[in-house]
Amino acid sequence: MKRIWFLLSFLCVISFSLSAQTKKEPLFGKSHSYYTVSSSSLKGAVFYLVSGHGGPDPGCIGKYQGKELHEDEYAYDIILRLGKELLERGAKVYFIIQDAKDGIRDSYILKNSKRETCMGKPIPLNQIERLKQRCVAINNLYRKDKSSYKRAIFIHVDSRSRSKQTDVYFYHAPKSKYGERLATEIQKTFKGKYRKHQPGRGFSGTVSERNLYVLRNTTPVAVFMELGNMQNALDQKRLVIPNNRQALANWITEAIVKDYKKK
Repeated sequence: MKRIWFLLSFLCVISFSLSAQTKKEPLFGKSHSYYTVSSSSLKGAVFYLVSGHGGPDPGCIGKYQGKELHEDEYAYDIILRLGKELLERGAKVYFIIQDAKDGIRDSYILKNSKRETCMGKPIPLNQIERLKQRCVAINNLYRKDKSSYKRAIFIHVDSRSRSKQTDVYFYHAPKSKYGERLATEIQKTFKGKYRKHQPGRGFSGTVSERNLYVLRNTTPVAVFMELGNMQNALDQKRLVIPNNRQALANWITEAIVKDYKKK
């Protein structure tokens, strides 16, 4: 009986090793660099992931326990986590903004740097040039990919008065049918998660169209997300706690899988 059990276990290990494939992405950092493609739920999908600001521009800055919180660092960490989740489901992922040193980090305070590049190119200080650079990078890649499902995801953190707590909210390009569909799917997923994990709290994150430069000038269907108010103490917990950053990535991924199934 023991021999049969051992044989079955051995066969299961072989079966898993054949179906799952371990790969390495140096951008994830030393402790997170390896990931396993264990699902095909996003096979054939292509994503262009963009964390806001970077390089000479840290974005908005908040204060937490006497330390500075920089928008570009938290947006980048969450983008990396999201990208890893997408890769594990068989997707093709491009990280438009990159930092050769800062991978996925498991600390509350993410130290600021100016190392970020746009796929290896220095990021301009001028805002329009900075936005144009990432749009051109996305569009060049878009033209080469043959997939029928290509999506750009932009992640930012807002800055409002300290007293203003906000839920994650979403923008899509004007008259973008599929951008609105994806944004709405993510919103619905977040509402469901809040009902489960914080019953009675509710979720007020909105979906709306907005004529932002990056939405107007990128070819793929796109969703632009604001993850909260960098100045608000409650919103800061959504960002500084590593498990919360991972939860954001997990929930966005879950919604993307649902949207992909509708393609």
